[in-house]
Amino acid sequence: MGLAKTEMFTDQQNEIATYAKVFGHPARVAILQHLFKINTCVCGDLVNEIGLAQPTISQHLKELKLLGLIKGNVEGTSVCYCIDTEKWSQMKNTMFHFLNQDLSKKEDCC
Repeated sequence: MGLAKTEMFTDQQNEIATYAKVFGHPARVAILQHLFKINTCVCGDLVNEIGLAQPTISQHLKELKLLGLIKGNVEGTSVCYCIDTEKWSQMKNTMFHFLNQDLSKKEDCC
């Protein structure tokens, strides 16, 4: 299997691609939406809310946490998750600048 060759690209390009990857699965989008909707930490009701098995939910939480979009705190025997608002704001800023690039409309390209 070939290398991804991410070192060929800028840090910003790699960061945008990582955000796109994490948003590329509807379960992760659903988890984020649920965390925003409840606006507090969640400690385990994601399995019932999202409808996936616990190991699957745990894997998606791990991906979101690795990227830093969510953070987790240990409370008793469970981990409670919430949105990391600082990292979320950074991600929004990065994606805003990327998605709001405008093409000059001098002529059609094709």
